Amino acid sequence: MRDIETLTTALANLATHKLRTALTMLGMIFGVGAVIAMLSIGAGGERKALEAIGRLGLRNVIVRAKVVRPEERQELRKKSLGVSLRDAEAIVEAVPDIERVLPRVEVKAYKIIAPGAKTKGKVFGVSSQYTRIASVHLGDGRFFDARDEREHAQVAVIGPEVRRNLFGYGPAVGKLLKVNDVWLEVIGILAGDPAGSAATSDGVPVGSASQEIWIPVSTAMRKFERDPLDAPVDELMVTVKEGVSTRRTAELIKPLLDRLHGGADDYEIVVPEALLEQSRQTQRIFNIVMGSIAGISLLVGGIGIMNIMLASVLERTREIGVRRAIGARKRDIRAQFVIESFAISIIGGMCGIVIGIVLARLVAAYAGWPTVITIWSLLLSTGVSITVGLVSGIYPAARAAELNPIEALRYE
Repeated sequence: MRDIETLTTALANLATHKLRTALTMLGMIFGVGAVIAMLSIGAGGERKALEAIGRLGLRNVIVRAKVVRPEERQELRKKSLGVSLRDAEAIVEAVPDIERVLPRVEVKAYKIIAPGAKTKGKVFGVSSQYTRIASVHLGDGRFFDARDEREHAQVAVIGPEVRRNLFGYGPAVGKLLKVNDVWLEVIGILAGDPAGSAATSDGVPVGSASQEIWIPVSTAMRKFERDPLDAPVDELMVTVKEGVSTRRTAELIKPLLDRLHGGADDYEIVVPEALLEQSRQTQRIFNIVMGSIAGISLLVGGIGIMNIMLASVLERTREIGVRRAIGARKRDIRAQFVIESFAISIIGGMCGIVIGIVLARLVAAYAGWPTVITIWSLLLSTGVSITVGLVSGIYPAARAAELNPIEALRYE
């Protein structure tokens, strides 16, 4: 019963000064809320980056045509055709442990329409084997096959946002859409992020396929016009065999392409595995920095609790003397003040968790940035708030317990 009475007394004392208690809790509320919000935003960003890089394939090396200024392209073309199918053949023949090399061509789409609707998006010509090297999933229909590619079929697989803009939420497979002056039949719907937000890493598009249209690469090269100064192919996806280092393969590809391109700096090599490692390192730094900033807020909140508890000890000196005079032990006095500081921190921590979750949801809803609230972030913020509350209450509690009862009774 003594413990229950001590807890009841501590809560009653906090309730007596409601405004002061609430203001003291604010530091803990905002500190815990900041920890949860920052960690959830960071976890969401990490998941998005991992999913996006996963689309490139961790066993792939990407050879990509470099974007150059218009006045430089003509000079470059005197030395090199740019990234082309010839490069793909040379890589397969000269570089060991290559499983396949697949081209990708971007069609400059100035018009994407369907009967009674229009939209914006990117159009890519890809190989029928593209789904084998990148993380691609279909929500409906099928992907084009080798026959479609061989016959330059006018078929398309579209992202969910393109489907929604052109055909609403009704059936889209079998419908027709027009890209520039070419009619295409929809044969499949990509399963992608409905937000359709695109991302890049080192200049390589790794974002959502929600606003993309995919067609056979042969169709893109044969039936759509292309600037003669542009590289014939925008990208080559080089897949290495299982267990082979993609970084080592990239080191072998570079001197080969340098010779084929006559030393022209018109291509770049990207290794998704390296991008993944870089993304994780960046995320760790982000978590450390954001966690430190939020931790400072918790520290400030703890200092506020200690300050209020010291003031409380001073104004309740006579009360402490009376309690000691009628038999209260030092540990009873310590327990009372420690429980008060603990109650402030735990109640503030619980309110901070709610604030943090709300902030994370608001960011996800209005900024279009995914957030992931993890159990780890909840446990971390709660544990830190409890620790801060206990530590902040120990010194004031010890000071209160060491007061001389006689002097405390004389205190006015």
